[in-house]
Amino acid sequence: MWEYVGDYVAIALAGVAAVLVLGLIGLLALAPLRVHLSLRPIVFGLSAALMVGIGALSFWSRWALLLYAVALPVIALGLWDIFQKKHAALRNFPVLGHFRYLLEMIRPEIRQYFIESDTEEKPFSREKRSLVYQRAKGDMDTLPFGTKENVYEGGYEWITHSIAAVEPPEEEPRVLVGNDQCSQPYSASLFNISAMSYGSLSKTAVLALSRAAKMGGFFHNTGEGGVSPYHLEGGGDLVWQIGTGYFGCRTPDGRFCPDQFRDQAAHPAVKMIELKLSQGAKPGHGGILPAAKVTKEIAAIRGIPMGQNILSPPAHTAFDTPIGLLEFIDQLRRLSGGKPVGFKLCVGHRSEFLSVVKAMLETEIMPDFIAVDGAEGGTGAAPHEFSSSVGMPLNMGLLLAQNGLTGAGLRGSARLIAAGRVVTGFHIVSKIALGADLCNSARGMMFAIGCIQALKCNTNHCPVGVATQNPGLYKALDPTDKAHRAANYHRATVQSVLGLLGAAGMSSPDEIAPSHICRSVTPSSVKSYAELYDFVEEGSLLEEPYPPSLDEIWRRSSPFQFPFSRSRSAS
Repeated sequence: MWEYVGDYVAIALAGVAAVLVLGLIGLLALAPLRVHLSLRPIVFGLSAALMVGIGALSFWSRWALLLYAVALPVIALGLWDIFQKKHAALRNFPVLGHFRYLLEMIRPEIRQYFIESDTEEKPFSREKRSLVYQRAKGDMDTLPFGTKENVYEGGYEWITHSIAAVEPPEEEPRVLVGNDQCSQPYSASLFNISAMSYGSLSKTAVLALSRAAKMGGFFHNTGEGGVSPYHLEGGGDLVWQIGTGYFGCRTPDGRFCPDQFRDQAAHPAVKMIELKLSQGAKPGHGGILPAAKVTKEIAAIRGIPMGQNILSPPAHTAFDTPIGLLEFIDQLRRLSGGKPVGFKLCVGHRSEFLSVVKAMLETEIMPDFIAVDGAEGGTGAAPHEFSSSVGMPLNMGLLLAQNGLTGAGLRGSARLIAAGRVVTGFHIVSKIALGADLCNSARGMMFAIGCIQALKCNTNHCPVGVATQNPGLYKALDPTDKAHRAANYHRATVQSVLGLLGAAGMSSPDEIAPSHICRSVTPSSVKSYAELYDFVEEGSLLEEPYPPSLDEIWRRSSPFQFPFSRSRSAS
């Protein structure tokens, strides 16, 4: 036994040395918080001490040499940090500076799971996400112990209930989209899937949503990336979105191709056509699909080359005036065989939208619907300034569309679709009170099929396979299971709308008025939407005096040009 004493002592000393090393590393980890000096000299000294110390221990036992396996990589990393010139933090705090980048990398997850409150919306609160998850899974979605909202805080909103409440309607109401210029009107759900392209979403996510639309009887907007095989495979009703890139109906030089459009629009699954002018998350910027998410299949569907970011132009080349826009809509409707055609926009200059309204009066061409996207809308990738500092929020944009059409006496000829952070039944009811006929949701449907708000959409590293083209990630998403979840979420959300209607003493969404939604303005002041917003009278823009809220911009608007744009050739 005594012959092994030396080995035992060496192992014990090696353990003590390892503890000392870890202790020194721990002390150094705190050092950047306590001192304002570079740690480079300390790293040099500690490295030398470790090499000598481990060498000395090896005279007691060869087992001590194993400590080099730990020490040498750490020393090498420290020396690399000292001599590299890209990161000053690593040069001053070798090895330990990497902890900063590690913590920075996992900061969003730490905040989401441990710090943020249930009602803090960044961009969707834990409470809202949990509600979607519960409804998608068919779990209990009731709330125990009362609301978590601060009901006296400015901005808190509610629907006014009635003492004479009624039983909720049993059947889901439908909205007929298509005016007298349309020969194939479409009966739409109150709640549908907003525009998300194949490319932005994975093939399994698109397939799940398409199947859900088929199960639940609601439509699925393709996004500007075109109609993919996965949109069609699911069997759901499609709204084909045509963006500035004209994907799926473009010439080799990127212009609109009528023949390709006619062929694609004739597909029975395509129920409506949406011309995208802009979107809330990046209005005036065009679409972005990072090169990392461009597969050969996506490139073929869109008719673009591989290996580069897909950037849709900021504006259309098929028209450049309000009248030109409506003539193009009329062309699309004729080429599609009379299917409903409308346009989507996030409102920018108010006079530009009113210029389109004047063009409707001038040409007597009416879109079948107008989709209003709010600045709070989502996207897979957008520059920070465009997401946070460009575009009008949904409520204001929706109000302008409602007032513009109503004032021009055209409100009955076009349906209004609202989109932008709409995920609950109350969201839908509140948008209807402002003028919407139906609502779309993108991120709500993403939550329903498994999105965890990891905020990795623009990296191709979505951990749940929703917003990625990485097969190792998207194959984990089961389209069959997720389709049922999205259909469940849709059904439960529409049922919540009907429940709110019954509580307010109404039996149809058509009865919802601005006076039914109230907002807490201050802790002691409450106003309804009818008091907060200025709604104009039917036909009030057809003759003077014009409503004061629209007078100046109505006079400035023109059907022949967009007031704030320079003329471009639309040849």
